Amino acid sequence: MATIAQRKVTVVGAGYVGSTCAHLLSMKDLASEIVLIDVVEGRPQGIALDMNQSAAVEDFGGRVIGTNDPKDTAGSDIVIMTAGLPRKPGMSRSDLLETNAKIINTVADYVRHGSPDAHVIVVTNPLDSMVTLMRARTGFPGARVTGMAGVLDSARFSWFIAEATKANVQDVRAMVLGAHGDSMVPVPNYCTVNGVQLKDLVDKAKIEAMATRTKGGGAEIVNLLKTGSAYYAPASSSVAMAKAILNDEKRMLPCACFLNGQYGFEGIYMGVPAILGKDGVERIVEIPLDLDARAQMQKTAGAILADVQLLRDKRLM
Repeated sequence: MATIAQRKVTVVGAGYVGSTCAHLLSMKDLASEIVLIDVVEGRPQGIALDMNQSAAVEDFGGRVIGTNDPKDTAGSDIVIMTAGLPRKPGMSRSDLLETNAKIINTVADYVRHGSPDAHVIVVTNPLDSMVTLMRARTGFPGARVTGMAGVLDSARFSWFIAEATKANVQDVRAMVLGAHGDSMVPVPNYCTVNGVQLKDLVDKAKIEAMATRTKGGGAEIVNLLKTGSAYYAPASSSVAMAKAILNDEKRMLPCACFLNGQYGFEGIYMGVPAILGKDGVERIVEIPLDLDARAQMQKTAGAILADVQLLRDKRLM
């Protein structure tokens, strides 16, 4: 059996994303204790029991604890926040704002009291406003509160690029900035296949089509599933961020970070490339953007600020 560090990770929400996060954390032996918490009695306990029984087969050493009690999350090193109303066909992310803000506030309160040194990774939509609310409610430094956005959006873009170029997706590097939503900003100039620029492999029309499909990547899956939303890629993206922090990997990953002047924005969360390590966001990487990308970043900032203002208007922040 693998030797693992004495670390504690809490996953909030035992839905598809949360339970998949817990499973990946277990399989990768990232923590000795993984707490899966949900408001539905029996669900996290049943999922945890099932996962623990797979340990003898899969040879992982961590223990999954299913609970409905916030006290069981105390002392967490990482909290992955997945709980919230899922998006349904025809529903915009903004429609989720009020309901999910109340859930964020409840969780932020027990994280602040029970795990004051934790890093928080927010997955709940609408992502950029929810991570803003999480930071405000916990009072944690911006470096310790991040949003899972760009990792997922870039992964989707990478898959579409691999399909279009008939390349192995492992050779693809893609970059998506801005909000996690319809106003996200795919940046083709920073997309490569084993170092070769995307623009040298496919024409402009195909690149634009892939960028458009990336923007609607989540909605495409929602429409196909009919009664659910994506969970494999969001969970993998969240765990990649957690792993980078827990193992001090210094990985450059695009995620929703608190900006203090970077890219010309102040006091706003937005998807940008960042170095993740033991201190959370250790550096925000500023890349040169052309005029079109800068205009799109301004647009995405406006969409984020509109949601944040709505939270304030509803006195949820």
